[in-house]
Amino acid sequence: MRSTPRPVIRPRRLRETPALRRLVSETRLHPADLVLPLFVREGVTEALPIASMPGVVQHSLDSLPRAIAEAAEAGVGGVMLFGVPETRDARGSGATDPNGILNVATRVAREAADGALVVQTDLCLDEFTDHGHCGVLDAEGRVDNDATLERYVAMALEQARSGSELLGLSGMMDGQVAAVREALDADGFTGTAILAYSAKYASAFYGPFRDAVESTLEGDRRTYQLDPGNRREGLREAVLDIEEGADVVMVKPAGSYLDVLADVAAASEVPVWAYQVSGEYAMIEAAAAHGWIDRKRAVVESVRGIRRAGADAVLTYWATELAGWIRNGETE
Repeated sequence: MRSTPRPVIRPRRLRETPALRRLVSETRLHPADLVLPLFVREGVTEALPIASMPGVVQHSLDSLPRAIAEAAEAGVGGVMLFGVPETRDARGSGATDPNGILNVATRVAREAADGALVVQTDLCLDEFTDHGHCGVLDAEGRVDNDATLERYVAMALEQARSGSELLGLSGMMDGQVAAVREALDADGFTGTAILAYSAKYASAFYGPFRDAVESTLEGDRRTYQLDPGNRREGLREAVLDIEEGADVVMVKPAGSYLDVLADVAAASEVPVWAYQVSGEYAMIEAAAAHGWIDRKRAVVESVRGIRRAGADAVLTYWATELAGWIRNGETE
């Protein structure tokens, strides 16, 4: 009887033990590669839970320092601040008010961080406008790209004066990176870095985020955010932002756009980040709450997949918790 041939090549050899799997792992997670998004709400005295994002809160100015201290202690690389103002208007005036919630929160965050992590700020008008769009509107109710750039410039300068180390340009206006870079340099902020949300798609996965910032959006953002069906356009936007002076480029959302992320990572001369957005967070939390998936394994796998696709850093609402798992060796 002819015996069954035995395989000569056995890839399974490298999977035999946890130590061996760890030794040959191609994609490693490190706390410094994580950025924690934080919401800061004006006019509250304590942190308020966000129903659609279990475990995430709207911070008060009093609760913010503790969250930053916890992130720093866990080794998280940075925090990204989003402001939730009490009042809004058509031009998003609160965004450029030195005493506006985001600018005040930035000063609080810089003091709390004390250099242990990078304090970053979202540079967009959507949280500050009464119509909820990322820019100012023209007489026809459309987002006026070039008029919005003027507001972004003013917002950038105020954020830089407040101490933001990295400005997250998330509005998807044409020419936003060049306009902000020129203004920062002219005003002496040559050391303030720019993170361009280069490939930001018009996604259904932003829903819980809009709860978090109490969005007043009317209509949608499809005239300036990318069409989910377009892959090449994401790379094109990233290349343009790099040419305009972006220090970091980003793909958002992460999980549904790993192909775009891989394209950008392969072509980029600057660091490439990805944002694991609110809907991605909420889906895993909801499934885990029902006992349908292993929460810790799903969180780790989802972030590792984003890193594997090419992200040098990941914005994730699990940043502090995940950093703790990594430090304790609980991610294998």
